[in-house]
Amino acid sequence: MKKFAKIIFWIAIGIIVIQFIPVNRDNLPVKKSENFIDVQKTPEKVSAILKNACYDCHSNETKYPSYAYIAPFSWSLKSHVNEGREHLNFSVWNAYNKDLKKGMLEKSIQTVENKVMPMPAYIIYHKEANLSDAERTLLNNYFKDLLVKNSW
Repeated sequence: MKKFAKIIFWIAIGIIVIQFIPVNRDNLPVKKSENFIDVQKTPEKVSAILKNACYDCHSNETKYPSYAYIAPFSWSLKSHVNEGREHLNFSVWNAYNKDLKKGMLEKSIQTVENKVMPMPAYIIYHKEANLSDAERTLLNNYFKDLLVKNSW
């Protein structure tokens, strides 16, 4: 029993200590001249879908939930946000060249269509991100229209 108590004690100490490892949750400022929704003059309904289902991981407008302040969850969440921004960051859309924009839209269509995005684990805690088939179709049709209309 004494050994078990020591193990629990050191686990508790470890959990407390890791809370002091900082995680940067700062969002960079968003410029209207670069933000996808502003640049593309995205319709309100599509904007709402993007904000609810995509922007937390794919923009500089991440809204961190309360569990994002508790290690080790904070590390995992920040890793997902960083990875999402690497693949596509709607906040810097106008900074991408035309080939990147085209590729990102094509990949977005594919991931939304195949229900890879939003990630199932994200949907568990963010019910508003659980897109209906109609919302997926609306979003994909919007992306497809952009591919046809724009030559960037």
